Formats: sequence, structure tokens, C-alpha cells
Amino acid sequence: MKNIRNFCIIAHIDHGKSTLADRLLEVTGTVEKRKMKEQLLDGMDLERERGITIKLQPVQMKYKYNDIDYTLNLIDTPGHVDFAYEVSRSLAAVEGAILLVDASQGVQAQTLTNLYFALEHDLEIIPVLNKIDLPNADVEKVKKEVIHILGCKEEDILAVSGKTGEGVEDLLKIVIDRVPAPKGNEVGDFRALIFDSVYDSYKGVLAYVRVVDGAISKKDDIHMMATKKDSGIVELGHFRPQYDACDDLTMGDIGYIATGFKTVVECRVGDTVTLKQGSKEQNYERIAQLPGYRVVKPMVYASFYPVDGGEYNVMRDAMDKLTLNDGAFRFEPESNQALGRGFRCGFLGLLHLEIIQARLDREFDLQPTITTPSVVYKIRKKDSDELMEIYSATELPDPSIVEEIHEPYAKLEIISPAQYLGNVMELMSTTRAEYVNTNYIDADRVQLTFNAPLMEVIVDFHDQLKSVSSGYASMNYELSGYRESQLVKLDILVAGDLVDAFSRIVPKDDAYRVGKEIVDKLKEVLPRQNFAVAIQASIGAKVIARATVSAFRKDVIAGLYGGDITRKRKLLEKQKKGKKRMQKTGSVEIPPEAFLKVLRK
Repeated sequence: MKNIRNFCIIAHIDHGKSTLADRLLEVTGTVEKRKMKEQLLDGMDLERERGITIKLQPVQMKYKYNDIDYTLNLIDTPGHVDFAYEVSRSLAAVEGAILLVDASQGVQAQTLTNLYFALEHDLEIIPVLNKIDLPNADVEKVKKEVIHILGCKEEDILAVSGKTGEGVEDLLKIVIDRVPAPKGNEVGDFRALIFDSVYDSYKGVLAYVRVVDGAISKKDDIHMMATKKDSGIVELGHFRPQYDACDDLTMGDIGYIATGFKTVVECRVGDTVTLKQGSKEQNYERIAQLPGYRVVKPMVYASFYPVDGGEYNVMRDAMDKLTLNDGAFRFEPESNQALGRGFRCGFLGLLHLEIIQARLDREFDLQPTITTPSVVYKIRKKDSDELMEIYSATELPDPSIVEEIHEPYAKLEIISPAQYLGNVMELMSTTRAEYVNTNYIDADRVQLTFNAPLMEVIVDFHDQLKSVSSGYASMNYELSGYRESQLVKLDILVAGDLVDAFSRIVPKDDAYRVGKEIVDKLKEVLPRQNFAVAIQASIGAKVIARATVSAFRKDVIAGLYGGDITRKRKLLEKQKKGKKRMQKTGSVEIPPEAFLKVLRK
């Protein structure tokens, strides 16, 4: 096993991880040049269109160095903060990490976070500057930033170009020299860690595994230590980068086991795979379970409702299929008076929500109505000492029985060029964030730390930060705990009817501003009716903002000519009474696009 090297690439979003992975595949001859395409490891159409990696992707490469054949197992990871969970899983399966930094942009917020992840796992870090072929690349300046955060020597930092391939051969040699070979017991009991799992309609659940001890062959039966499930093996193999079947996996290997299980729940990420009791003198009592991962907790909740009630079962099947390939996505059925039956869904962030929404549209032709995204609040009632969790504004009880409301806070880190420091601080003053400290990475770049309510960070803060810093600032956040806050439930009434999908929990001091924004936006997007439609924002019984969608005007006296004025008055009075009656009995149908337009600020 001396000739195996397991490593991953970690970086901020858009620093060129997938492009560098393409060049590594090309240089090692893993993929023929005629089959090569950009972002080869990004399998989803969405990943290619948006230019981002959503799922981690392993691949095995063969490389000859000093007349010795080496097996290199690479895991390409996402860079966006919403998919940090994918990165943490990748790091547990490898011994080394290439820390990739864009030579034109320098160290960014997610670069630091991923570096801390890697250091926690005690990995060998190889600092690499990418995009050195760009005209605005400042290699010397960015090297100093890397030395500042990593404390390494200048000669340890490699400069490469993922686009042209410059320096990629040298990088492979450095990986072989510096990343340690896997450690483990080659002849001991078989143990493997599941770092990802996907569903294949022909082979069942595929467990992506890193073999820690022992070996497994295709004839063996497997046992899952956490879920206590047993199964035969449909197929074993490596990633090259497509599935490449083989007869056995040995200590240090990264590969897949096709289990034949029908649901990912039976084959959980972070579980330990071992052999079935009785095979090869296996004894569970002497086998220790490998340290897994903490169960990922959704940060953001929103409800999805089918536009047509008849699509409910179709949508449930679609969501079941999405959870098979996305372990972080959660959903459960719920019902709503106004919207009917739907699903409460949990996401890691708003980008994750957008990806799921786009996949529902593309893969299953479903365009659901989406309620306002919310975080998990904790409340204490007056007659209770316990805190109960609520996932949406509709679950908040009457204010008269609520003693206190706690909301989640996040530790927010922003890295920005020093020239935009004033703009960033001005933006932060419009939120409820608390300043913690400032750290200068170098004379031109500054790292700011804040404690901020999670709800303020996840909605559109990222877009605002990019606009005030001309796109140069970057951010990262992680949940830090709960705090008691002065919050109220803001309801929206359309033509006197409460619309649950628009309800949200807001800070008491911001309630009027938020209410005014929503009613003004609804006034623009709601279609006009034959009667005037009142849109109201209220807290309890108190209306705090209002807008009116004016009615269509029909000229009922157009057909009259001459005659007494009383004839005209009579017709106008008749019309007035009809409109009044309509207003009492008529209801307003809210189009699905109105829900989305209100979400986007």
C-alpha cells in the first residue's frame, strides 16, 4: 500500500478546482484527449451551467514516477459555503489536501474555512496558486497571503495553471512525495468508511468507501455497523472517473460497493462497513466502529406546495428520488389551509434551495409554490420551562402565551480588500450584526468577524456584499448558538384573507419596513380584479401597512346620451352596489410567480 496516495482539492468557489482536476486527468492519461471536456467531473447539467461543483466526485489515476507505478485517488470538492458538508466528508477519506488559491483574487473566506477543516483532520496541506496565466495574477502578493495564513516557506508554494497545464506535472510529483501513504492493518478485520452514497436504479445504493483495514472481495457479504443491515455485493469498483468494476478492494483504496439496498437510509453516510458475521471468522465485538460524521442539520426551511393538488403524489416521488442523491436534503409532508397539501423541506442554504427547485423543474417538470424561507426558532410558552422548536411562522402561537423567542446566530467572517472596508461596515450597520474583530491578512486585505442573526445572513446578504465590494469580498458563516430576541409574527392579508405562505417572523423594530416592502411588491405583482383589492400587513389584529390594487373601470354610462342626470346617477349607484357585493364575496387567486417575486428582494 506504499504506492497509494489519497488527496482532495479544497478552495473557495470559482478558484478553479474542477479545471485543475481536468488537467490532472489529462496528464495522467486517465481520460483520453478525444473524450476530454471541461469540468469533466461535474456530472450534472446544473453544475456545468452555473460553473459550480455541487457534489463531491472521486476519481482514480495511475501515474509513473521514478519508474514506480502509483495509484492516486483524488476527490474534487464543492467550494460554496452551502456545500461545506460535502467538503468535511471528503477530508475524512484522505491523507492530504491541495489548498488551491486563485492568483488573481487571493485568499478568500471559504479558503480559510476549508483550511481549518483540513487542519482539524490532521492532513498534509499542499499550497498551490492557480490561474497564474491570467494577466491580472499577482503571484508574489498572493504567496505572502498564503504564508501569512499557513506559516509555510515560499518554496513550498507551487504556482500552476489549470487552464494551460503549466506546473501540473510538478504538482503530481509533490503529491507523491509529500502526502503520506495510507496507514492501516492490511490483514486485519475489514473496515471501510462510507463518505458518500448515491442511488443507481440498476445496482441499488452505491456506497462510496475508503477502506481503512483489511480487504473485501466480490464474493463477501457486508454488514452496516450503525444501521445493523446485511447485504450481498452486487459489484465492487473504482472511479476512473466512470464506474470501473474490479474483484476486490484492499487497505487504503477508495472505491464503491454496489450494495443492492433500495434506500440510502439503510446505507448511511459516515457508517462503517464490515463483513457479515461468520464470514472470514468475523466477530463484531472486537471491531470498533470508525468515527463517522455528525448528522447534517438543515439551516433553512421552506415549504413546497404543488400548484395543482393532483400533482401531490408525483411531487412526493420526485422528492424521494432527490433525497437518494442528496443526503443533506430533508422533507416531510404538511398541509396548509390556503395552499393545500405540500412538503416542509430543509436545506443547507438558499443556493441549496435554488438547486433543488431547479432540479424539480428540469428532471420532473414541477414548478411548486414556495413559501418564505425561514430558520428554526425556539420559543418558550408562559406555562412551560421547555424550549420548543418551530420551523415556520405559521407554527408560532398567539403572542399572549409566548414568554420568549430565541433565534439562531451565526459567526460571520468576511474577507475584503481594505479599500471596501467602509462600504462593508456601512452594509453591516443595516443588519443586526455585532462586530467582533478585524484582522489584516496584509496591507490590502482585511478579515472581519461578526455575530449575526442567521436569518439576516442567508436571505440576500451575499448579493448585497458582492455589490458593495464590486464582487471582491467573500463570506463564510457557521452556526454559533441561539439568543433571545424581540421578534413578532408578520401576517399578510389579501382581500381580508390571511395568506399563510407570506407570513414571516421579523424583528419588532423592522416590522413596519418589511410589511411596507411586501405590500408594495404585492401591489405590483397581483393581477387586477373587478373590485378593489386591499393588501394589508398586520401584527396580530393591528394593521401596520396597506396598499390597494385598484379595480378595473367599466364605463357603464357610455351608452347614455342626453337626458336627465338622475339616469346616470342611477346606473353609477347600481355599479357601486355590485362592486361592494363583489368585494364581500369575491376571492383573489394568487399566481405562483407572485410567491417567488416576494421572496426576492
